Amino acid sequence: MNQISKKILFSRNEIQKRVKELASQISGDYAGRELVIIGILKGAFIFMADLVREINVPCKFDFVRVASYGASSESSGKVVMTKDIETSIKGRDILIVEDIVDTGLTLQYLVNWLKERSPNSLRICVFLDKRKRRKVTFEADYVGFTIDDGFVVGYGLDFDEQFRFFPDVYIIEQ
Repeated sequence: MNQISKKILFSRNEIQKRVKELASQISGDYAGRELVIIGILKGAFIFMADLVREINVPCKFDFVRVASYGASSESSGKVVMTKDIETSIKGRDILIVEDIVDTGLTLQYLVNWLKERSPNSLRICVFLDKRKRRKVTFEADYVGFTIDDGFVVGYGLDFDEQFRFFPDVYIIEQ
């Protein structure tokens, strides 16, 4: 990406406030239970770290890595699993944490794949929900922010491995 123009979409203060609200809701929903939180690498790691520090129920963590974008700003539609979880989830309460749901293909694939391992429950928490581009019927249980369209970076979201480090979320144009 040679030259980019970026406009702030969500400030770090807005993000911090919303993460606390989500953590409070999740903590209430899982009160008295232990939660296994599965983060989707690489994009969700910053959101997940902030979220789990605010959750007040016992939790364990694991990660998966799936890819559908490559070096493009559009999903390829093909989901590839590159890192599996290392924790048994049979009979456990699972929360998947993802940076963004766009077409829904990646999360649909992951949910189906994890359900085969017989968890007690499985819910999804996404930082950003981009409903306009959905290719499959998919609803997250917890949503940080809903956005229309546009390519976003920052707070873990990247373009070709760049811009994850921004503490705010920006919409970018080439």
